[in-house]
Amino acid sequence: MSAPKKIFFQIEAFKHRVVVDPKYAEKTWKILEHAIHEIYNHNASGLSFEELYRNAYNMVLHKFGEKLYSGLVSTMTAHLKEIAKHIESTQGGLFLEELNRIWAEHNKALQMIRDILMYMDRTFIPSTHKTPVHELGLNLWRDNIIHSSKIHKRLQDTLLELVQHERTGEVINRGLMRNVIQMLMDLGSSVYQEDFEKPFLDVSADFYRLESQQYIECCDCGDYLKKAEKRLIEEIERVSHYLDTKSEPKLTNVVEKEMIESHMHRLVHMENSGLVNMIVNDKYEDLGRMYNLFRRVSTGLALIRDVMTTHIREIGKQLVTDPEKLKDPVDFVQRLLDEKDKHDKIISSAFNNDKTFQNALNSSFEFFINLNPRSPEFISLFVDDKLRKGLKGVTEEDVEIILDKVMMLFRYLQEKDVFEKYYKQHLAKRLLSGKTVSDDAERSLIVKLKTECGYQFTSKLEGMFTDMKTSQDTMQGFHAAVGADLAEGPSLTVQVLTTGSWPTQSVNTCNLPSEILGVCDRFKTYYLGTHTGRRLSWQTNMGTADLKATFGKGQKHELNVSTYQMCILMLFNKSDRMSYKEIEQATEIPASDLKRCLQSLACVKGKNVLRKEPMSKDIAEDDAFYFNDKFSSKFYKVKIGTVVAQKESEPEKQETRQRVEEDRKPQIEAAIVRIMKSRRVLDHNNIVAEVTKQLQSRFLPNPVVIKKRIESLIEREFLERDKTDRKLYRYLA
Repeated sequence: MSAPKKIFFQIEAFKHRVVVDPKYAEKTWKILEHAIHEIYNHNASGLSFEELYRNAYNMVLHKFGEKLYSGLVSTMTAHLKEIAKHIESTQGGLFLEELNRIWAEHNKALQMIRDILMYMDRTFIPSTHKTPVHELGLNLWRDNIIHSSKIHKRLQDTLLELVQHERTGEVINRGLMRNVIQMLMDLGSSVYQEDFEKPFLDVSADFYRLESQQYIECCDCGDYLKKAEKRLIEEIERVSHYLDTKSEPKLTNVVEKEMIESHMHRLVHMENSGLVNMIVNDKYEDLGRMYNLFRRVSTGLALIRDVMTTHIREIGKQLVTDPEKLKDPVDFVQRLLDEKDKHDKIISSAFNNDKTFQNALNSSFEFFINLNPRSPEFISLFVDDKLRKGLKGVTEEDVEIILDKVMMLFRYLQEKDVFEKYYKQHLAKRLLSGKTVSDDAERSLIVKLKTECGYQFTSKLEGMFTDMKTSQDTMQGFHAAVGADLAEGPSLTVQVLTTGSWPTQSVNTCNLPSEILGVCDRFKTYYLGTHTGRRLSWQTNMGTADLKATFGKGQKHELNVSTYQMCILMLFNKSDRMSYKEIEQATEIPASDLKRCLQSLACVKGKNVLRKEPMSKDIAEDDAFYFNDKFSSKFYKVKIGTVVAQKESEPEKQETRQRVEEDRKPQIEAAIVRIMKSRRVLDHNNIVAEVTKQLQSRFLPNPVVIKKRIESLIEREFLERDKTDRKLYRYLA
């Protein structure tokens, strides 16, 4: 069965022309014109919008769109001119209210007219590139009302005057302002900007220029900043209440320029109230306000940072170069930490944890800490003080905080290897005297040092702890082997120290009492019998002893003394009186140590188990010493001559410095060889730069020393000079 045949239909226009009444257009327009008049006269309720729409539709359909459009323009223009005259005649404060009221009515009328002429808006206007009805109504309002010669300036002045009143504390009708400003924005961004925003910004600049000048003359820095902050907040609020949001950056920029940028140098340096005064007196609120205001200006934070840096460097320089403040190393380091804490708090609470400020603070501390060559020693002495007694009763968290602060200062040191030397010496004394307050704290600091500087930095320190543990095992073995034979004699505890791990000590001869010497010989025999190929040397200057002493009337005490003091006191078992020369000859203790020991035994109140003649604080070679029968103490155990943290003497300091310099030589040579192995050929300046870069985490090598080490490597044929360029070096594989 075949499919039904499809039939196609075609609609064609009438063959004859439709004749339109020549007066049709005029009649229809009259109807529409009357309707527009009625709308503007508030009589729209009696109109048939459906009929009006059909009339406008037919005019466009019958090619009378141009007549309709031009008639609309002329009719609206006539009405707006009448409206302009009415607004112009309005007096005083009613001006804005009347303008706002009529603007609202115009918008309402415009919406009705647009509804009637919707077909023209959609077809005729796009095809002829004319302005749409609504936009046309706005443009006519702009040209006939806003830009009227008698309204334009009056409107502008009235708006600016109201803002001025509000700035001086008066209350204005913000709702009315918002409506009028919104009208200008609705008329186009160019109208808002040219007719209001631009003159508004100019007037604002003049206002704040004058006000800031008045404030700067009568206010201190803190008060001025409060006023500037208040004004800035007010302007931001003003935008939110009745201005275009796009005006905010422009307006705040005016306030920032006139109130901050124009006076920021004077504010920062203001006497008795500027930045330095705020820092010194911990004015966190004022500092925070200055930071937040100055950050709005391109160079504001840089200015604060520079002034802060200069101040910190000045007070730091005074601290590290003041002879009075250098007398107590522990107090000196505590002052450094207090300054760091103070400025850290300022940066965190007032400067928003700004990294650039933190970097400036770190740079300043690094600058002045290294001005004092004894800073590494003093920081180590501070650690020594804390780990001996300063951390008793302190929680683990607080211990970690203190150690972290020490590490912070350590990072600032350019000569970290010098700190290592002193730290090793002080750690050795703590371990050997059993005076460390916490093994956990000691190990925690070593872990922190290892994290910061690597295994090489702490390997010997860890070796010291290993020796202390091994020594305990050795003593257990010794007492198990020969303890029964020594039951009646003095007891002995020995720490066997590996030479490479512990600070180098010169072996000072000291004649031990015969009772002690016998026990020492027994230990030496035992130790060398159990360890082949080893050699023991006694470090008597580092030992301690507990002596039981009986004084007059049978009063007994246990004296905790150094090994040197023990040797001196045991001489008085055989003699009640001895001269300085006799003691020196009998003990062979070095003179400097002997005088210090005798001073602690005879001249310290409450610890004077010996008497000295003549009585004085200093020890002379013609002094005589007696056993003090009348010594008494409320304690059974009496500590005498407790080792305390103290600065090195000048000769000791020079000796330490020489050892540091000697230790640096192989490190510098190793760095040179590493560099030359990879580069093969390099000039002198680049070698110095590369070596400095490699070693700066431990110390800053002196270029002169680097040059000497290069010469030494050339002599030993690790390197050679290039024959064509004497400043060029070649590595010899």
